[in-house]
Amino acid sequence: MHIFTTIKFNFITLILGMGLALVIGYAIGYFLRKLFTEYQIKEAETRRNKILEEAEKEVENRLKAAEIEAKEKSLVVKSELEKEMKSKRDSLRDLEKDLEQKDRELRTEFGKFQAREQDIKSQYAKLGEKNKEVDEKKSEYERLVEEELRNLEVIGSYTAEKAREEVKNKIIDEAKMDAAREVKKIEEKVKTQADEEARKLITMAVQRLASDHVAETTVAVVELPSDDIKGRIIGREGRNIRALEQATGIDLIIDDTPGAVVLSGFDPIRREVARRALEYLTLDGRIHPGRIEDIVAKCKKEVTEEIQKAGEQAILNVGIDNVHPEMVKLLGRLKYRTSYTQNVLEHVQEVAFVCGAIAVELGLNENMAKRSGLLHDIGKAIDHQTDGTHTSLGVDIAKRYGEHPFVINAIAAHHEDCEAESPYAVLVAAGDTISASRPGARREMLETYVKRMTQLEEIGDSFKGVQKTFAIQSGREVRIIVAPTGTDDESAHILARDVAKRIEKEVTYPGEIKVTVVRESRFTEFAR
Repeated sequence: MHIFTTIKFNFITLILGMGLALVIGYAIGYFLRKLFTEYQIKEAETRRNKILEEAEKEVENRLKAAEIEAKEKSLVVKSELEKEMKSKRDSLRDLEKDLEQKDRELRTEFGKFQAREQDIKSQYAKLGEKNKEVDEKKSEYERLVEEELRNLEVIGSYTAEKAREEVKNKIIDEAKMDAAREVKKIEEKVKTQADEEARKLITMAVQRLASDHVAETTVAVVELPSDDIKGRIIGREGRNIRALEQATGIDLIIDDTPGAVVLSGFDPIRREVARRALEYLTLDGRIHPGRIEDIVAKCKKEVTEEIQKAGEQAILNVGIDNVHPEMVKLLGRLKYRTSYTQNVLEHVQEVAFVCGAIAVELGLNENMAKRSGLLHDIGKAIDHQTDGTHTSLGVDIAKRYGEHPFVINAIAAHHEDCEAESPYAVLVAAGDTISASRPGARREMLETYVKRMTQLEEIGDSFKGVQKTFAIQSGREVRIIVAPTGTDDESAHILARDVAKRIEKEVTYPGEIKVTVVRESRFTEFAR
């Protein structure tokens, strides 16, 4: 019984222990499962936060990349737009310059047209007055004839035939008196016009024979090894100096100047021949008429060869071909010709280079432009014994040797003596001005230059309505700024003419001076 009770107690204890173990195991499992679940939740939250952070960084990086790409694209677009705007501004600027040039040309043509219109109106008014006067005289003659006929008929002492003869003689006498008065008027008018034309011709002759030469160096100085040789140059009773002057056509001036002889003459080629001949003679020491003639002939040959070489070298430098041999010689002669101390051969080469460069930029024929520039002053190679200006002589030479019509027109129009028929004539005129007016091209006394510039501006400022006067292009042009409100187009044209007339009377200057009157209105507003 005791054993059974013990077994029973142990069994109950075992069951209770097992139940307690189950409860404890369930509790521990529940707790472990709860901890594991919480750990999984925390780990999932950590992964979620990490994914969110990575997503945010990715989004941020993509936004930055997109922003950088957008900035780069905006910079590219901005650069392209700036280039396009610059191109359009350049085009507009060029177009504005063209329009300004055309506006100036139109204003000039309009001024000429107005002047021509006024002239025509004046002539038409004079013609109307003449017609009226003729009609009045005709009526007066008819009245007088009728009156005389009535008087004669009343008197009755004249037959009809005799009366007609009397009236006829009287009318003829009156007509002769009227004709004599008209002839006198015509003679006075013709005399006035003749005086004006004579002044023009004299002015042209003075410009051709004086202004082109007086401003140049007309003398050459030959240095002598000693003053003792001056006596041998003069020779017995002056025979050597007479022979030298006769052979060269140059005057020799031998004075007290130590160690020098002055050669004076307008012809630069003859002066060069005389200079070389005198140098040869002084070095050789044998000076007599026969020797002088031989040396002068030799020097003429040398100068002629140098002229040929200079012409060929100029053509080679410019880079043109098919030039007539006679024109090559004429070009070479320009080596010994100067204009305001500027060597003419160097000048025409400069003009050729300038014309060629501008022609390339404008898409014109470079060879034609250079040819026109090189030959534009070819007329200066002809000596002053030939009648005509250097432009007309140059045109004759170019026509004689078969130059292109564009070249001929460029020669004729480079001083605006005629209308430009091609762009090459305009290029030559521009190149001629550029070469002549560049600094250092032509020498002039500074005091004279400053005085002339000041005088030009003072003349312009002295007129009523002028705001400011500017002497530009080394005094070749005067620009006058006038008040737009107090000056109209007609008065501006009159002002330009009056200033030009006064400059002609009061100022001494080479070439010509262009007077330009500028009248403009400017209106400015600000957008705020």
